[in-house]
Amino acid sequence: MKITFYGHACIGIEVNDTHILVDPFISGNPKASHIDIHSLKADFILLTHAHQDHILDVEAIAKRTEAVIVSNYEIASHYGNKGFNFHPMNHGGSWDFEFGTVKYVIAHHTSSFPDGSYGGQPGGFVIEGEHKNIYIAGDTALTMDMKLIPMRTKLDLAILPIGSNFTMDVEDAIIASDFIQCDKILGYHFDTFGYIEINHDEAKRKFFDKGKDLMLLEIGAFVEL
Repeated sequence: MKITFYGHACIGIEVNDTHILVDPFISGNPKASHIDIHSLKADFILLTHAHQDHILDVEAIAKRTEAVIVSNYEIASHYGNKGFNFHPMNHGGSWDFEFGTVKYVIAHHTSSFPDGSYGGQPGGFVIEGEHKNIYIAGDTALTMDMKLIPMRTKLDLAILPIGSNFTMDVEDAIIASDFIQCDKILGYHFDTFGYIEINHDEAKRKFFDKGKDLMLLEIGAFVEL
């Protein structure tokens, strides 16, 4: 399993020959100007919620790739009504896709489309594929519901927001890593704009002091599990 960071909360996942894109917000992010959305591969697009900084490039990519858009019922149906391929989910539900099993789990945040229309309830994803299990938290506060995840799934990696203001901060992400029983963390949702800028060295030190590994990838960089 190969995981690529495309900036903000956008993640690319490769499982065997399947390409999954999560929350594509690239063309509106100056820090990701070197990423060409017209060359990205996508068989599936997973969306945690409907905010613009998570869905901006969905239609451009899905139109070109014919990717299946996977999200909560409201978001998936929104794109389905526009003629895109879609698969609706809701909290607690799982589905076996060609690349593995996806479970839609709780996130504490808000969710509305850029025009203010309802975007359903936000969520995160637990993905079990290629004998590796990852948790993509989406935009969320620290929540006790995270303790439910390791009851079903032993995680190899967790992707957690750490920018604060709109989501968890670094300290809460450390607690979250305890809740989900995963010490290998990929941080995201930081530095994109002023509200969520962080001190990288301090963030890594705080995780290290707790015996945990925080990865902060450059945009376009990847890790393999």
